[in-house]
Amino acid sequence: MTVDPELLIHSDAGDLAFSVASRFVTALVDAQSTGSVAQVVLTGGRVAAAVYQAVAESPARVEVDWRRVEFWWGDERFLPSGDPERNETQARDAFLSALDVDPARVHPMPADSGQGAEAAAAAYAEELAAAGSPTFDVLMLGVGPDGHVASLFPGYPQLGVTDAAAVAVHDSPKPPPTRVSLTLPQLNRAREVWFVVSGSDKAEAVAKALSDGDVPAARPKGRNRTLWLLDEAAAEKIPNA
Repeated sequence: MTVDPELLIHSDAGDLAFSVASRFVTALVDAQSTGSVAQVVLTGGRVAAAVYQAVAESPARVEVDWRRVEFWWGDERFLPSGDPERNETQARDAFLSALDVDPARVHPMPADSGQGAEAAAAAYAEELAAAGSPTFDVLMLGVGPDGHVASLFPGYPQLGVTDAAAVAVHDSPKPPPTRVSLTLPQLNRAREVWFVVSGSDKAEAVAKALSDGDVPAARPKGRNRTLWLLDEAAAEKIPNA
């Protein structure tokens, strides 16, 4: 079961990042309050990096037992380990390196070491299965100007994959051309899905997604909650927003 999306608009990208960081810390505290290990899926991009930096700088971060947080990624650029363009590298630089995380609970998608993206996708699917195919507490997504989410692009066959947790993506319309992404069924394995979006270049895609338009961003939904966390520029084409 899914619920209708909720829309929260912030004045600018800085306000958005601060608010999402606070919400993220609170969500982890709530997830751990039952004795569970919190399961989160990270995204990449400029606003995500700002969110992670704000988490690292938040005094409230001490309320989280970071060694009881399992970190996953929604997609990855298939590049060598440590490449600054990798979402993993971005997250490690922005906040994971500053927190007392359990390295065994940080699950980056495989880097390009010559094995091929298909093998990397299969390995990540196996890692998820070995962890019990977790239901994620929070799954964060960005949205591209074309309405893509993770590395699922409009018109690409990976959008229709239902029998795998992760897929290789080739000939991406934005560099780098090769990526690994969770599939839509896997993105929908989250209690809460958060779309974190800033900038007027995303406004049309956001409006389409929220009106159930034909864009990938219209399709991921949280089981308990779907949040669209936007700045005013990203929300400018939403009717009556």
